[in-house]
Amino acid sequence: MRIEKKVWPKYFEKILSGEKNFELRLADFECNSGDILVLREWGPLTKQYTGRILEKEVTYVLKTKGLTLWNEEDINKYGYQIISLK
Repeated sequence: MRIEKKVWPKYFEKILSGEKNFELRLADFECNSGDILVLREWGPLTKQYTGRILEKEVTYVLKTKGLTLWNEEDINKYGYQIISLK
């Protein structure tokens, strides 16, 4: 499946350069390994697409809803980190 999403310029650049190889998204859509994520650069100030597009294959999806790895107090105190590995 092809899934189209907006991405802000600072994150688009990091993905384009290869520095950022993950996406943090609200799980309000279905996404699975093998899907193609079509990332369209979106200017938050202009409220328009810039015309630049990246296509990336999804290799892994971790959904956090229902996970009980940490207690709510610690989550509220520290939040989450997303760590990219090379």
